[in-house]
This record gives sequence, C-alpha cells and structure tokens, in this order.
Amino acid sequence: MPLGALAGGMFSPSERSCLGEMVEIRHLATFHKVATLLSFTRAAKELNYAQSSVTTQIRALESSLGVELFHRFGGRIRLTPAGEKLLEYADQILALAEAARADVAGGDGLSGSLVIGTMESVTSYRMPPLLEFFHHRYPKVQLSLRPTLCAETCHALRQGTFDIGFLIEEQTRHQGLETVVLAEEPLVLVAADGHPLARREKVSLDDLREASVLVTEAGCAYRDLFERELQDTESTSFLEFGTIEAIKRGVVSGLGIALLPAVTVATELEKGEMVALPWEVPFTVHTQLAWRRGRRLTRELKLFIDNAVRLMREEPPPAQPG
Repeated sequence: MPLGALAGGMFSPSERSCLGEMVEIRHLATFHKVATLLSFTRAAKELNYAQSSVTTQIRALESSLGVELFHRFGGRIRLTPAGEKLLEYADQILALAEAARADVAGGDGLSGSLVIGTMESVTSYRMPPLLEFFHHRYPKVQLSLRPTLCAETCHALRQGTFDIGFLIEEQTRHQGLETVVLAEEPLVLVAADGHPLARREKVSLDDLREASVLVTEAGCAYRDLFERELQDTESTSFLEFGTIEAIKRGVVSGLGIALLPAVTVATELEKGEMVALPWEVPFTVHTQLAWRRGRRLTRELKLFIDNAVRLMREEPPPAQPG
C-alpha cells in the first residue's frame, strides 16, 4: 500500500508525493519495530521474520529515502537524526493506517493487541473490571499483560516494547511519558494478630528495625521508600518474597510484618487474619497509567486509556464544610 495514500494532511502535497513513491507501509512497520526495540534480532522475532528479511527491508528503505536511518556500532544500533524524524512520522502513519482498517471493518470490530506493563497488585485487585469489560465488549483485542517493576515498565514504554503500563510510584511525572493518576494507593503495615507489635498503641521506627520485615523484590517503589525510612537497614531482617500472596501467607503464619497496598489486604483485615499496626506511613504512592509521550494513539489504545480512567480511577472525596 503506498504511503502517500494514507498520509492525509500530515504532509505537504510534495512530501506526500515523494514519500508515497518511495516507501511502503510494510517497510515502515519494520522500521518502526527496529527503531523502538533498537535491535534487528528482537524486531525479527516479534515480526516473525527472518533477520535477513528485516535487514533487507531497512536497507531498501534507506536506499529509497537516500539517508541512513541507523548508526551501527558492532552489535548495537541507534537512530540517526533522520531516523528519529522518520520515527515520529511512522508513529502517526501506522496509527492512521490502523484507524483506516478499523473504520472500514466498521462498528465495534476492533482487533489487534496491546502489550501492557503491570504488577500483581494492579492486575489482581484493580484491573478485573477493566479486563472483564474488554473480554465481553471487545473480544478481538488481545491484552498481553507483562509483570514488571516500575522502572522496567518506564524503560519498555520509552523503547516501544510496551504500549501502555501501570505504575505505583511516589512521583507522577516521568521523562518521556504521559501519565494519568488513577488513585492514591494507601499503604498499611500489617502483622499477624499474635505478633508482638500487634498490641502496641504506637509503633516506632526502632520497633520496625528490630522486626522481621517481609518485602517484595528490590526495585518495588514502596519497598524502596520503606527502606529509606528505616535507614539503618543492616539491623533489619528482610525476607524477600516473589509475590504479594506469598508475603500475605508469611504474615499470617507469623514470619514477620509487611508494608502492602491496603487494597491487597482488605479481606484479611476484615476477617481478622491480620491486623494493621499503628504506624503512620510517611510517604504516598499513586497508581498511574503511562504511555510514551508523542505517540499517536490507536483506537484500541485510546479505548483502553479511556476505560481504565472510567473504571479504575478513584476520585478524592469532596471536602467537608468547615
């Protein structure tokens, strides 16, 4: 399909004519994948092409445009200034091509896939209404959930390997990303009912430093903030668990205390299987939705964002009259 037929009003007539003659959508799609992954090998794997085919398409694109799109350094590549400019156009053109395909298909016939960076607490406790909505309303849209830490999610969004991602972090602005805050995520320090700290009227940092603390893996934002508060972490016994569910089982068994999102322990607190310790968390984290700044949103991605905000966002309670 000629590029000029899809470029619409994004280029001048002369640019449309020139690019339309020189570039094909399939070459542009291959370039976009290589440019976002910065890897011919990974691009070939995701596109289900032979690596030689990817290389051939990129060379054909460079030849037709008369510019180099990548600097090559042994086994590594990076975009040239021309490649960076073309990537901005490719984002828009490929999204427009997808929108045209969806419109021609008509109605709610959305399809395709979204790669979503997420984490256990979001997937298990906040996303179910959103996943149920897509499953019943848009069954042809494939949602691929990738469990990752916040820093890894941000990197994958900037590189283009994730379409969108959920974050639980203290900061709400991230370089190169657009974000929307869905909710403040309350944290609670929990212990088994029989734990020595469970009957205290007040728990101090010194008390926490002497306790066994069950934590998620390093790199989790609220774990890192908690460790920063404890400061003298050498005297604190940390037991690292792979999942929140494993941490909860450890707490109930009396292995130690844990700082977790309140939404993840609401059932256990209600049943009396755990108790909330009287320690005021001195920092705040937010559940956020993020995507790469500047990318043109496909219909599927815009639909996901709109409904995540609709179904997952928690508005702050109205201020009480003084």
